[in-house]
Amino acid sequence: AGFAHGFCTLLPDTVIGYKCTDTYAPDHDAGVAWDSAGIDWPAIADPETLSGKDRAQPKLSDLGQVFA
Repeated sequence: AGFAHGFCTLLPDTVIGYKCTDTYAPDHDAGVAWDSAGIDWPAIADPETLSGKDRAQPKLSDLGQVFA
């Protein structure tokens, strides 16, 4: 809990489900630009399929100190 997670499917028309550890809290919802974390994503990763919310996320280097 409290750390970023990301998904990249390797097959078209994939549905992903995941379990949350608590009730959704919009005030604590945050993210990081998918391509700014130094992850070697496979060539199939398609930025055109990102949601508007994911497109607006800041770069990891722009976050400053997030954890104490």
